[in-house]
Amino acid sequence: MHDSFCTFQPLSSKDALEERLLLDSIAWPETVLPDPLSLEQTSDPAHSSFTILPPGRGGGEWHVGDQLEVMIKMYDFKGRPKTSGGDLLFSRLHNLNLGAGVAGKVVDHLNGSYSAVFSLLWEGSAQVEVKLVHPIEAVTVLRRLNSEQPDRFLFHSLFRSGSLSETTICNVCLRPTQQPLCNYTDLHTGDPWFCYKPKNLSCDARINHYMGEFKPNLKAQEEKLFQSGVNMKVCIRASGPASVTVMPKTKGQPEMKSSSVKSGPSGYYYQGVWRAVGGTTVHQFNTSSAISQCLKGKKVHLYGDSTIRQWFEYFRAALPDLKEFNLHSLQQVGPYMALDYANNILVTFRFHGPPIRTHLIKTAELRYVANELDGLTGGSDTVVALSIWAHLTPFPIEVYIRRLQSIRRAVVRLLDRAPGTLVVIRTGTPITFSSTWALCCSDWYSVYGDKVLRAVFKGLNVRLVDAWEMCLAHHLPHDIHPPPPIIKNMVNVLLSYICPQKGG
Repeated sequence: MHDSFCTFQPLSSKDALEERLLLDSIAWPETVLPDPLSLEQTSDPAHSSFTILPPGRGGGEWHVGDQLEVMIKMYDFKGRPKTSGGDLLFSRLHNLNLGAGVAGKVVDHLNGSYSAVFSLLWEGSAQVEVKLVHPIEAVTVLRRLNSEQPDRFLFHSLFRSGSLSETTICNVCLRPTQQPLCNYTDLHTGDPWFCYKPKNLSCDARINHYMGEFKPNLKAQEEKLFQSGVNMKVCIRASGPASVTVMPKTKGQPEMKSSSVKSGPSGYYYQGVWRAVGGTTVHQFNTSSAISQCLKGKKVHLYGDSTIRQWFEYFRAALPDLKEFNLHSLQQVGPYMALDYANNILVTFRFHGPPIRTHLIKTAELRYVANELDGLTGGSDTVVALSIWAHLTPFPIEVYIRRLQSIRRAVVRLLDRAPGTLVVIRTGTPITFSSTWALCCSDWYSVYGDKVLRAVFKGLNVRLVDAWEMCLAHHLPHDIHPPPPIIKNMVNVLLSYICPQKGG
């Protein structure tokens, strides 16, 4: 590890090779920050612009099935063209009246220009939106923080024995001090966790875990790189038209292919409904009876963070006969369990292991997902859905890679002993962030992690709910907890995997 105070168990040669390949595959352009730091040479969305390129076919028209390409040119705050890449840009094509939207694929040409390519999937108007999430200089700061300051989030644990109690600091990585460490690295998964040892109590006396303060640890002037409305999640204007009119698909006309984008979108919205592009057809489960018929006789186990807890809450609200069993769990932390006796439906939720940014959780409830999967019998009556991303963003990407590798090994063991088990992975999502929130949980960290997540589980018999594109393509604002219309579409994708021939 490149962090001198991070201690990890050694990887197998196979996992170490995979880690190196993953790190190479997600390499991001780097830059040297000027000293003193000034905004003048950084990307300015107000000076930058995008241009819709003419259609590639003759006649000057766009048709369903074509691809629309947009050229984006970045300029600095002095109006000078940028000559290097590395800015984080999001793009979307949408029609609010039709409830239509699709995420674009952004290609960095590493010279200050970028392309955004969109699949044209509906007839009528299609409006282009391009947004600067972070300039390369902000990305450079975010990269440094995760590498040099992986302990900028403080976590605490209470230790207690009889009338004696003491609180100490805990984390994935702890700086060496005169105080000895309690090592809580999981023996089965290898996931690391440490606490400073209490002065008068043993390491066995730890009873809970909770989040403390956050220390951004920025250098002078770096806060200027993270200004909402200035250079963080700001729309870029069009130089010319910002929309096109899409005509019906022409018979016998070959579809346009883009040499700059390897794959199209996983899906798109039309009339507010998510439609998959290829793969499983997404059915609509609009009634409680349709949902309960699909889940009849099923055990649905949800593991991860609060973004998959939303699915548990959706089922609870949508199914009046699904009664939550009182486990006396702490609110929002869980674990949760709900039963529908008549239809033999079980739905559970359990948080993943630390790091967890919660107010309080008992150490007895700190369970790693891989260990939980190893405890499942599995089978055709079992559905497992996983969402592990948001709480690991403030740490070196190697922490996330190793967490996913241990979960993948458990998924492979589960599918080996019970091939009929359905395993579904929910990706991360873009979020709304202030300057402080961006420094711990920026979308750049999530983009980085999203590539790793897809690569680690590629080739396995698992299904993907592409929450990332489902949020990018939607007109509603980004939120770490997506709003109900998006959650409904996610659950419909999940249910379509469980019951590919049913709907209602």
